[in-house]
Amino acid sequence: MRKLATIRTVGELRPIDGADLIELAVVDGWKCVTKKGEFSVGDAVIYCEIDSFLPVRDEFEFLRKSSLKTMEGREGFRLRTVKLRGQISQGLLVNPSLLGRSFQVGEDVTDELGIVKYEAPIPACLGGEVVGAFPAFISKTDEERIQNLASDFGSFRGKEFYVSEKIDGTSFTAFVNEGRFGVCGRNWQLAEDQSNSHWRVVRSLSLHERLPSLGRSLAVQGELVGPGIQKNRYRLKEPAVFVFNVFDIDASAYLEKSEMEAVSEQLGLPIVPPIGKVAVPETIDDILAMAEGKSTLNPKTEREGLVWVHGVGDDRISFKTISNRFLAKGGD
Repeated sequence: MRKLATIRTVGELRPIDGADLIELAVVDGWKCVTKKGEFSVGDAVIYCEIDSFLPVRDEFEFLRKSSLKTMEGREGFRLRTVKLRGQISQGLLVNPSLLGRSFQVGEDVTDELGIVKYEAPIPACLGGEVVGAFPAFISKTDEERIQNLASDFGSFRGKEFYVSEKIDGTSFTAFVNEGRFGVCGRNWQLAEDQSNSHWRVVRSLSLHERLPSLGRSLAVQGELVGPGIQKNRYRLKEPAVFVFNVFDIDASAYLEKSEMEAVSEQLGLPIVPPIGKVAVPETIDDILAMAEGKSTLNPKTEREGLVWVHGVGDDRISFKTISNRFLAKGGD
């Protein structure tokens, strides 16, 4: 479960050029615009991440004009990346007195505050009948943002990572386990339905035949993009899957990248655009700047960001860096 609201510490306060009433608070790898004087360096705060969907309550009413959304029939406030006085601001800082109890730095208060992850409405082409929950024998992909790994960043610095472009679409998994084939979205296994984009891709590429023919229990995980999906930023004419992981179900481990590429080629699937092997730079600001750029799939659009992977098996390290330029343009 993603920790959307946690107790953290203000590490730094920075002035914002031309602003007398606001300042920039740095919390781990995140930067939030706050009222000047509201917090001091060393203060404990509740940090609510972008993508959080906050409940309607008095403490959050100041967000109504800018952030009110309806999700699954109920109103709430969605946190997203904004730019204030030219400064990127991500998330919300709240005084822990809101809890009405004692607390500890590092504590997860997501459930206590009634915060959930914001999920955009599902397009009709991605809907369909559900078979069941996402299979427990497959590892779900949800890379951590680098800003949440500030305490680990020093150990990454200078290491070479396999870096690829992060594609802005919807989660796709096709698997075969003990001879049984299945297709999943992010959270559910989906029944076959030709109105569903996941299954249309499977049928068009004969994945239901090709994947079992490899004679292994594997899960192919990728990003589904195309018409009707995330505004079709890449202007594709047909739905397509770009593979970013292949999971060996029997070994309960991801395949090394070269083997992943070989399996993808056998299945006739492209991989997400590779950037190559890249050494982690000195600072989190540096690595976030590297995330910005144009997409390989469509050089007229901003790329969502980059995914970084180092090692295999128990030694595997992975995280994502999302482009602030992409987010500031409403990409989240």
